[in-house]
Amino acid sequence: MMIQNKRILASILFVLISVVCAAQGGGLPPPPQPPPPVGLPIDGGVLVGALVALFYGGKKLLKK
Repeated sequence: MMIQNKRILASILFVLISVVCAAQGGGLPPPPQPPPPVGLPIDGGVLVGALVALFYGGKKLLKK
């Protein structure tokens, strides 16, 4: 009788743990990201500025 009670208890616990684990689903999407900070990107302007500086420096050296 004791072995049968232990098997029933083990079966009930197994089912309850399975239900709890299945209820932990992560189906929700992640929260939205905050918007990027306001400002101008400096990636393209740096290249143009460097080219203008090189051109201006070369012009000054050739003039001397």
